[in-house]
Amino acid sequence: MNPYRHFIAEIEAALRALQAAGELPAGLDFSGLTAEPPRDAAHGDIATNAAMVLSKAAKKKPRDIAEALLPRLEANPDVVGGAIAGPGFINLKLRDDFWRARLGECLAEGAAYGASTMGGGQKVNVEYVSANPTGPLHVAHARGAVVGDALANLLLKAGYDVTKEYYINDAGAQVDILGRSTYLRYKEALGEEIGQIPDGLYPGEYLKEVGAAVARRDGARWIGKPEADWLPEMRSFAIATLMAEIKQDLETLGVRIDVYSSERALVESGAVDRAFEELTRQGLIYQGRLEPPKDKKPDDWEDREQTLFRATKFGDDIDRPLKKSDGSWTYFANDIAYHHDKFRRGFVDMIDIWGADHGGYVKRMKAAVSAITEGRGALDVKLCQLVRVLRNGELVRMSKRAGTFVTLRDLLDEVGPDVVRFTMLTRKNDAPFDFDLVKATEQSRDNPVWYVQYGHARTRSVMRQAAAAGIALDGLRDAPLDRLSDAGELALIRLIAQWPRQVEAAASAHEPHRIAFYLYDLAAAFHAHWNRGKDEPSLRFVVEGDPETTRARLALVQAVGFVIESGLSIFGVTPVEEMR
Repeated sequence: MNPYRHFIAEIEAALRALQAAGELPAGLDFSGLTAEPPRDAAHGDIATNAAMVLSKAAKKKPRDIAEALLPRLEANPDVVGGAIAGPGFINLKLRDDFWRARLGECLAEGAAYGASTMGGGQKVNVEYVSANPTGPLHVAHARGAVVGDALANLLLKAGYDVTKEYYINDAGAQVDILGRSTYLRYKEALGEEIGQIPDGLYPGEYLKEVGAAVARRDGARWIGKPEADWLPEMRSFAIATLMAEIKQDLETLGVRIDVYSSERALVESGAVDRAFEELTRQGLIYQGRLEPPKDKKPDDWEDREQTLFRATKFGDDIDRPLKKSDGSWTYFANDIAYHHDKFRRGFVDMIDIWGADHGGYVKRMKAAVSAITEGRGALDVKLCQLVRVLRNGELVRMSKRAGTFVTLRDLLDEVGPDVVRFTMLTRKNDAPFDFDLVKATEQSRDNPVWYVQYGHARTRSVMRQAAAAGIALDGLRDAPLDRLSDAGELALIRLIAQWPRQVEAAASAHEPHRIAFYLYDLAAAFHAHWNRGKDEPSLRFVVEGDPETTRARLALVQAVGFVIESGLSIFGVTPVEEMR
C-alpha cells in the first residue's frame, strides 16, 4: 500500500461527507489534493493541502474548510490527532500500529515491495541510446543508456507495459561518411599509404579494425572500383560491425533492449510517405518560404520554396521543412515517420532520451507527434547533459582508439557496470555531471554507491550473525512488530513505508534519480540506527534473553534489506552480500 495515496482517498471521502452535509458545494475538483510527509517530521505523518486547493471553488476561506474537515479526519481510526498549520494546511499524526502494518506488508512482499498498479498496464515506449552506428559508445551515451534503462524499469515497477527501444540511425549522410572512412582504412589494411585522415571523415582508430576485417573477407576486390560499387558494402559492413560492438557494450552495462528499429528499413518500407500523406490529409503541409533566423544567417541558408510542415500550429517557433533541395526527405521527416510508426504499434505514450545537443529539436518533435497522432499521442523528451570523466578532479585524457572521447568500454573496464549505473543516477538527467573515477569507488559516506551498498551488506551481516547465534530467521513476517517502539525504529519504519510512494512519484515524474536520493536516505537512517546500538546495548538488533524483541528487530533489518534490493533492481544494480 502507498499510505499517502490511501489517505488521499480517505480525505476525499471526508470531503464528500462535508458535501452531503451541505458544508461544501457539490462538483468540486479533487484532482489537486495531495497527501505527503510534512517537511518537518515533528509536524506529524501526513500533510494535506485539501483546504487550500478547494478554497476558491468552494468560495470559502482555507482555514474555514480545514476546521470543518479536521474533525472528520480525526475520526479515522488510524489517526491519533491533527492540527491546522498556517492558512489552512492540515497535519495528521497516525497510530504507530498503522506504520507497523506497512512494515508487515514489506516483509510479506519481500523485494517486490513497492510494486504498483498505478500504470494499469498502459503501453509505454522508452527509446534511449539510439547512437549513430558510426563509432563506439562514449560516456554521454552511457548516461542516456542508464537513465533510459532505469526509467523503463521504474515504469515497469509502477505497473506500465514498457518496451525498451533503440533507433538505429543507419540512413543519411553520416553513414555514407562511415562507409568512406571504412574504405580508407580498408585500403590502409591492404598496405596503401593513406596519409592524414581527410577532413570530413571519421579519424578514430577503431575503424582500423573494421577496415582490416573487410580486407580479410574480400581481399583487394574493391580496390580501383567506383564508389557506387563499394560504398554500400563498406557502409553495411561497418554498421553491422559497430552495432555488434554497441550491443556488447550495452549488454556489459546490463542494458537489454527489446526492439532495435532501423531508420533505413523504415524509409524503405514507405513509412515516411505514409506519414507525409497523413499530414497532407490534415492540411498541415504547404509550399512556402521561410525567413532566415534573425540572429545569424546560416551558411547553408537557401531562400527557396520548400515543402513545409505547419509546426507553429502545435507550439513550435517556425514551420519546418520536410524535403531537401534534391527532393529527398529531411531527418525531421524521417523522425516524424518513426514516431508515427511507434503510435501505429500501439504506443500512445512515448519517452525519448536524448543528448543535450538535441535540445533545439524538442519543440518541433513534440509538435510533430501531436500532429501525426491528432492529439492522441504524448511525447516526453529527457535531455541528458554532458559528462566529464575525471580522476581526482583532473580531466581524463581522451581515448586514442576513439579519437575524440572516452568510451563506455573504458569506463566499464575501470569501475564496473554497477558503479557506472548507480553513479550516473545520482544527478538529475538535465544537470551537468562530473564522473570522478576515484570518488566513484572510494569507501566513504560521500560515495552514494558505496554507502547504499554498505547498507544492504550490513543488513545481510546482521542476519548472518543472528543465524550463527542460533536464532531462527524463518517466519520473521510473523514477528511481534509491536515490540518496535523506539523512536529510531519507528522513524525507520516510516521511511520504509514511503517506498511505494517514492516509486509512484518518480514514475509519474519520469525521474529515476529520485530513487537514488531515497536509497541514500534509507541507508543513512539504517547506519545511524545501527550506530545507536553500539552506544546503547538495549537498542541492538539481537537482545540477549529477549527472543521476541530480537525477532521483531531482525524483521526490521530484513525489511531495510528488501527495500534497498528493490531500489537497486530498478537501477539494474546487484545488491552486495558483504563489502570487500
